[in-house]
Amino acid sequence: MPNSSRRFRRFLLTASAVALSVVAGTLTAPAIAAPAALDDSFYVPPAELSGAPGDIIRARPSRPGTATEIADAWQIMYRSTDALGEPNAVTGTVLVPKGVDPATAPVVGFAAGTQGPAFRCAPSKMLQGQAFYEQPALDGLLRSGYAVAMTDYEGYSPEPATSYIVGRSEGHAVLDAVRAALRLPEAGLSDQAPVALRGYSQGGGAVMWAGQQQPDYAPELDLVGVAGGGVPADLVQVALPLEGKFGFGFLAYALIGLDNAYPELDLDSYLNDRGRAEFAKMEQNACTLELLIDYAGDSLSEYTTSSPVLTPPWLARVGENKLGGSAIPAPVLQYHASGDELVAPGQAETLRDDYCGLGMSLTWKAYDTDHITLVHTGSADALAFLADRFAGKPATSTC
Repeated sequence: MPNSSRRFRRFLLTASAVALSVVAGTLTAPAIAAPAALDDSFYVPPAELSGAPGDIIRARPSRPGTATEIADAWQIMYRSTDALGEPNAVTGTVLVPKGVDPATAPVVGFAAGTQGPAFRCAPSKMLQGQAFYEQPALDGLLRSGYAVAMTDYEGYSPEPATSYIVGRSEGHAVLDAVRAALRLPEAGLSDQAPVALRGYSQGGGAVMWAGQQQPDYAPELDLVGVAGGGVPADLVQVALPLEGKFGFGFLAYALIGLDNAYPELDLDSYLNDRGRAEFAKMEQNACTLELLIDYAGDSLSEYTTSSPVLTPPWLARVGENKLGGSAIPAPVLQYHASGDELVAPGQAETLRDDYCGLGMSLTWKAYDTDHITLVHTGSADALAFLADRFAGKPATSTC
């Protein structure tokens, strides 16, 4: 493609992404850093890990994004479990609404959508810098009187190694963030609090994984409901339509995430020189906006000597992270955009059918819109669903 045509394409895509970001509630501003008072050494895990999943490693007061008038916040590092079943340390944020008795507050495990691989993109950093694009959804939960436990997911540190889209790690991180919130003395929450989970896109997949894992991994939690939108349930079916398209940066990031979670996959052995340089640059610098703009329309052939996507080792690990293999014990709201250009609608419908086949209580909603718009427009229905679950109202299944 001539340079002038490529530049024009980038211009159009930039304008599109900025417009969509505004629709979602706020523009992700990668240049905004965390407050200087919050030392980044907080994110560096200790050399040795001890304790049980959900135990607090360290905590400090933090900022609730733009919700300073309605909530208090603490940043936490807590013990969790990676995709291989090994102990790891994960950071996150606990938020408690002001004017609410924390001892009686319900708790929502909030799983953020894609923020990007770079350290500065961690959800807690975006929140502190008032650049968290899901702030309106977070505010809705706080204004409803719910405490929130928001995970950063695994791997956000000054030397980032995030396990993006690896459900077996993300589900643990969500559940252990809730456990950590309940164990944080400053928050004052009850360990008997009813718990719900909510997330969209990456977060939608994470909360569905958490729901599937909860009976065995965190059976003490009183899980009353799960709301997940834009769910990437089958990574193969999500990845293939992104090749050469607007969302290619998400496909590339998913390869990085899988490689971080499963080192034997050896992504480097598939990359050419350009791929090594660009993937390293992505991991050090890219947040959501860069993923959408800088890599839009690219193809794996530009970055690899051979594609790992359909090789047996990669397919095996991807298969381990396919949703729908076990039931979620609480009522579920699953929603998706019929015009979703980033997370294929067909594979979400397959997950719906698989869950219904397992006898779950599932409410399915489809919206005539695109992926990024639904970040914002799906919030009201998700919030109403959780309110009914906390109120003890029976769910209406569409299965």
